[in-house]
Amino acid sequence: MAIDRALEGVGGFLDDRFRGAKGFRTLFKKIFPDHWTFLLGEIALYSFIILLLTGTFLTFWFQPSMTQVVYHGSYTHLDGVRMSEAYASTLHISFDVRGGLLMRQIHHWAADLFMAAIFAHMLRIFFTGAYRKPREVNWLIGIVLLTLGMLEGLFGYSLPDDLLSGAGLRILEGVIQSIPVVGTYLAFFLFGGAFPGNDIIPRLYILHVLLIPGLILALITAHLFIMFHQKHTQMPGKGRTDQNVVGAPMYPYFMAKTGAFFFFTFAALALASTFAQINPVWLYGPYTPVAMSAGSQPDFYMGMLEGALRVMVPWEWNVAGHTFSFNVFVPALLPLGVIFTGAALWPFIEQWITGDKREHHVNDRPRNAPTRTAIGIAVITFYGVLWLEGANDVIADHLDIALYTTTRIAQVSMFVAPVVAYILTKRICLGLQRKDQHLIEHGVETGIIRQLPSGEFIEVTHPLSEEERAKLGSITPPPSLPAPDSADHNGIPAPGSHGAIGKVRARLNSILTESIEVTGSNGHGNGHGGPGTDGNGHAPGEHEHAAVPAGAVPAGAVPAGGSQEASLGAGEAGSSSDDGGGSGDGAGHDGSGDEDSGYRDSGYDGTDN
Repeated sequence: MAIDRALEGVGGFLDDRFRGAKGFRTLFKKIFPDHWTFLLGEIALYSFIILLLTGTFLTFWFQPSMTQVVYHGSYTHLDGVRMSEAYASTLHISFDVRGGLLMRQIHHWAADLFMAAIFAHMLRIFFTGAYRKPREVNWLIGIVLLTLGMLEGLFGYSLPDDLLSGAGLRILEGVIQSIPVVGTYLAFFLFGGAFPGNDIIPRLYILHVLLIPGLILALITAHLFIMFHQKHTQMPGKGRTDQNVVGAPMYPYFMAKTGAFFFFTFAALALASTFAQINPVWLYGPYTPVAMSAGSQPDFYMGMLEGALRVMVPWEWNVAGHTFSFNVFVPALLPLGVIFTGAALWPFIEQWITGDKREHHVNDRPRNAPTRTAIGIAVITFYGVLWLEGANDVIADHLDIALYTTTRIAQVSMFVAPVVAYILTKRICLGLQRKDQHLIEHGVETGIIRQLPSGEFIEVTHPLSEEERAKLGSITPPPSLPAPDSADHNGIPAPGSHGAIGKVRARLNSILTESIEVTGSNGHGNGHGGPGTDGNGHAPGEHEHAAVPAGAVPAGAVPAGGSQEASLGAGEAGSSSDDGGGSGDGAGHDGSGDEDSGYRDSGYDGTDN
C-alpha cells in the first residue's frame, strides 16, 4: 500500500505539471495486431539498441588513429610487429580488456542481425503491400535506413585496420576513383592523400559513432511515430477491415511480449557471440597495401556489390586523357542503385498503374498479388546470383571447378534466372489462388468415401471455418481503370486514358492486376485467370461443385443434379444443383433460395459475381 501511495503521489505530481496522464492512457490502450512476421521489425529495433550499448563500451578503449606503433601485447604471435594504433587497440580490447572480445563479437553479430532483419522486414512489407497509401513515407524511410545501415556496416568493419578491412577500403577507393572526372579528387580528399593516407580511420570513426547512428536513430524515431499515428497494418482474417484494428492492447500484453522479446534477442546474440567466432582480426594481421589475404569476403550485406564487381566485363574508355572505368563504376553503383531506386518509386508506380488511391490497412497475401510477388522474387534472384558470385573464389575452391567457369555461369544466370523465377513464381501464385478457390467451393477433403444407392462414389468434405474462409477470400482488387481513349457523355477523355500513355497504362494494369477470381470474396477479382481458365481457376467446361452443409446427402439418397461432393459439419440443409432445388450458381443454397448460414456469418453472400 505504501508503494501504491508513493506511485500515486509521483504520478499526480507529474500530471499536475506536465498533463501526461491522458497521453499515457491513450498509449496503453493502443491496439497492436499480432503476426509472427511483425517481429522482424522488432528484431531490427532491438539489434540497433544492442549496437548502441556495445558500441559505447568499445569506444572507451578503441583508438581511431593510424599512427604506427610496435605491438607488445598479450597476443604473442604479433609481438614486435608494426601496426596502427587502431589495430593495436582492437587487439587490446580482444585480449586484455575483461569481456572485451565478447562485446566485440556481440557488436558484430548484432550488426549482421540488424541488416538481416531490415532486409527481411522490407521484403515482408513489399510482398504484403504494406507500403501502400498512407504508408509511402515510412517505406521511403525504410529504404534510407537500409542504405545507411550498409554504409554503417562498411565503415564499422573498416575501423580495426586489419588486412581484411583494408582490402575493403582499397575497393572503396577504386569505386570512388571510377567516378568520371571528379573521382580522383574525391578519393584524395577522403583519404587525406595517396592511399591509404593517415586520415581515413579517424574520419570513418566520426561517421560510424556519431553521424550515421544519429541519422538512423532519428529515422527510426520518425518511423515509429508515423506507424503509431497511422496504426499498424494487420494480416487478413475474420473481422479485420481497413476501418478497424484487431489485436491486443499495448498494456499489459504487448509491453510484456515485446520486453521479453528484447531479452530473447539479446540472449541469442550473446549465445552466438560466445560459441561462434566472427571477424578474428588477429588472424589477418595489420593492413599493408602490398598484401592481400586469400578468400577475402565482406559481410553478407555487401556481398552483392562484391559479386557485381567480379562479374563485370573489362570495359574502359580513354577520352582526352581521362580514363572512364565502367568496369568498376557500373557494377558498384548501377545494380544496387537501380534496385533501391525502383523500390523507393514502386508505391507511386503501382498507384499510377492501378489508379488505386484508397487507404490500405489490411495486408495482401503474397499469392493474391501474383505479379508483384513475381517481381519481388525476380529481384531477389538477381541479388542472390550476384551475392553468390561475391564468393566465386571460395565456391571454385570447394567445388573444384575453374574460377572463370563460376563467372561465366553468373554472367548468364544474372539475366536468365530472374526471368525464370518471375514466370515460375507467378504460375505458383495463380495455382495457389485456384487451390483457395477450390477450398472455398468444396471444403477440405476428409478422405472419407461414400457410395450412393445409385452406385456413385462421393468424397465427404469438411467446410472451412469462418476464419479460414475470411482469409482465403481476402482479395481486394483496385478500382477499374477507364478504357484507353474512353470519354464521358460530354466527349471529354478520362484523365490519363488517351493516347499512347493510356494504352501503356492499361496494358501494365492488366499485367499487374492479373489474378484468379475467388468466389466468396464479395465478387472481388478481375477475372484474369490466364490461358485455359475461365477466371475462376477452372478449365472451360469443367464442372464446379460447392461445399454443402451436413444433411445435404442423407444416407441412401442421391443429391439433386448428381453432386459429386458432400460436406461434413453443422449447417442448414441444402444442395448444389444444376437443374433444380438450388440456384445453380455453385453457392451452397438451400431449396428455398436462402443463403447458407456459414457464408452469411463470414460476410460472404455465396454468389459468384
